[in-house]
Amino acid sequence: MIEFCHKITTHKWFERFITALIIINALSLGLETYPALASSFAVIFDSITVIVLVIFVAEAVLKIIAVAPNFRKYFGNGWDLFDFTIVVVSLIPQSAEHALIARTLRLFRVLRLISAIPELRIVTTTIVRSLPGLGNVILLLVIVFYVYAIAGFYMFSEHDQFHWSSLGISLITLFRVLTLEDWTDIMYVAMEIYPMAWLYFLSFVVITTFIVVNMFIAILINNLYKTNTEEKFDPSKDLHEKILVELATSKERLARIETVLKSNRQIDSEESGNSEPHDSSTKKQGKQ
Repeated sequence: MIEFCHKITTHKWFERFITALIIINALSLGLETYPALASSFAVIFDSITVIVLVIFVAEAVLKIIAVAPNFRKYFGNGWDLFDFTIVVVSLIPQSAEHALIARTLRLFRVLRLISAIPELRIVTTTIVRSLPGLGNVILLLVIVFYVYAIAGFYMFSEHDQFHWSSLGISLITLFRVLTLEDWTDIMYVAMEIYPMAWLYFLSFVVITTFIVVNMFIAILINNLYKTNTEEKFDPSKDLHEKILVELATSKERLARIETVLKSNRQIDSEESGNSEPHDSSTKKQGKQ
């Protein structure tokens, strides 16, 4: 029974089926937001919800049985625990008191696409692993924003109350400058009172957009490389599967080597066959 459940849950078609089911559930949730469709196909939408929930529960049960009696392999895996939590949350009854909460929590099923698609898992893991490193960069960005916001308030608030009336408004203005969205309009207004105000804006853009943001990208790329490497050599995968993969790879390599050796032998035999008549004719001419 355990081996049977393991074969089902690790089969590629099972994973594709679950992914397709998540997409169908996401589409049905989106279509329910249209009143005309929600009233006309209410029975279909409710049926999809029930069927998806039943299959998700069955999937969780199969995966738990597949790792028995070592249940830590399931509940110790972050992605399996994430899926299990979503299934449990989806079981909240849609009573009149909790209808809104239950409908909102159903949206979390769409998040299962993250765990169902390996590429999305890698990206999500990369972002989570990057948070400690990004914390220092964010702190640096906060300090830069704070200093520039106060400086902007003192320099431009009297002339441009709309963009620099307080610390909070100044921070919002600087965020707009960071996004490079029409920030030159703000700069030209400031230059009407301070012609050298362009130094303030250009220095802020260079520090934040070109340096700090690129540090974000560098940290993410570095962690993405590490995550990809660890995903290829994941120690949590079954040793049996690893051995099968290694054997299959070795078998392919041996088959290629055998093909090359056979082709070389054929070439050598053809060359030796062509050289024998030539040698015999040479000997005959020598005797004559």
